[in-house]
Amino acid sequence: MSHASTLIAEDIEAYLHQHENKDLLRFLTCGSVDDGKSTLIGRLLFDSKLIFEDHLAALHKDNERLGNAGEALDLALLVDGLASEREQGITIDVAYRYFSTDKRKFIIADCPGHEQYTRNMATGASTCDLAIVMIDARKGVLTQTRRHSFIASLLGIRHIVVAVNKMDLVDFSEEVFENIKRQYQAIIDRLGLQDVYFVPMSALNGDNVVNRSPDMPWYHGNTLMEILEHVEVAADVNLADLRFPVQYVNRPNLDFRGYCGTLASGVVRVGDPVTVLPSGKQSVVKGIHVYEGELQEAWPGDAVTLTLQDEVDISRGDILVHSNNLPGMGARLEAHLVWMGDKPMQLNREYGIKIGSKSTWGYVTAIEHVIDVNTLETEAPQGSAELPLNSIALVQLELSEPVPFDAYACSRETGSFILIDRLSNVTLAAGMIRDGLQSGQSAGRVYSSAEVNLNRFIRENYPEWGCKPVE
Repeated sequence: MSHASTLIAEDIEAYLHQHENKDLLRFLTCGSVDDGKSTLIGRLLFDSKLIFEDHLAALHKDNERLGNAGEALDLALLVDGLASEREQGITIDVAYRYFSTDKRKFIIADCPGHEQYTRNMATGASTCDLAIVMIDARKGVLTQTRRHSFIASLLGIRHIVVAVNKMDLVDFSEEVFENIKRQYQAIIDRLGLQDVYFVPMSALNGDNVVNRSPDMPWYHGNTLMEILEHVEVAADVNLADLRFPVQYVNRPNLDFRGYCGTLASGVVRVGDPVTVLPSGKQSVVKGIHVYEGELQEAWPGDAVTLTLQDEVDISRGDILVHSNNLPGMGARLEAHLVWMGDKPMQLNREYGIKIGSKSTWGYVTAIEHVIDVNTLETEAPQGSAELPLNSIALVQLELSEPVPFDAYACSRETGSFILIDRLSNVTLAAGMIRDGLQSGQSAGRVYSSAEVNLNRFIRENYPEWGCKPVE
């Protein structure tokens, strides 16, 4: 573990360099109410010895007043910080925690289990690489298990760990564990999940969380920590399609004009021909600048400033792409929508829309179908065709202007958007683009060139992913 590294005492600069260059894994815990999500995170921190002494002392004091784990230390109090969370023993808002080991850095999103807070779970999942789906061994697969698994799948999370918790309450029964595996297999088949791990554990006692459990000798798989440290997520990054949303134009003096942003996907190099969208103007990358100096190339996640050889009109909301690999471009989209507003969504009402750094406005013109996340089946819209809180549907949108976009399956950053109330500026919905729609088209498949290129790249280089042909 990082806290035990001998480099801290021997060579602090080498340790800091090693720590800076570790991989980062973002993951969330989700599942039904009282499945032990917060306790699991507390156990990860506690058994990894990553809790400061003063924090641990405060935890013992809080445990005397608010603990819900009997004589044991209630580790959920490490994560549940709101007064109402501690009083009720539930998670209400998404809580983020950071820790690291010798092998990797982690950011955890602890998501609420109540159906009422589904929108909070979707928010926490939107940036994660892996989801830990908690299941109470006494109850098996529940409605919220299916709901959260579907949302994780919809939001593009490719790695799932099914943590069968509270095994100590079923006498560490292998039969119970295998039965839950069979139940969850129906979800795997329905959603087409590819990378799924099953771990029997007791978060309260620490069985198979960080340390292997002596009470379950029949389990020969990895502990949860071993899975988190070694799961391969580097292949999830889209290196094929350059997408550089411009966030700010840097003009410090007469001799410098740079375009600042974070590289959403692809690799950019000095000398690359690029196209500015939506204008379509072309130029060549002259320089890649960071605080420390200049680079010859930049990778996804790098925050950089690009300079171009030509004087091109570029402003916030524009996007730079490789000239031979353009995204889709259009004002009519088909997308999955997770409605987060307290008031129902209404057709043909004007909403603000933010795609990447681009802000515009538009309407939801049709609801193709609503998804029942309890059964994972699709249903025709009912009544007035409104979407209440926490609903998920496939909808059609019409924007006020054409925008560059990708299918969400190919690029999270340029394939996602939010709907905003234009009066209150409150976020009302999260959207994942599925297709572009041609003028006059109600529904169907229109592939962007970027989707075709990425799909072909995946099929040729990663056939094990099982990407369907797109031509």
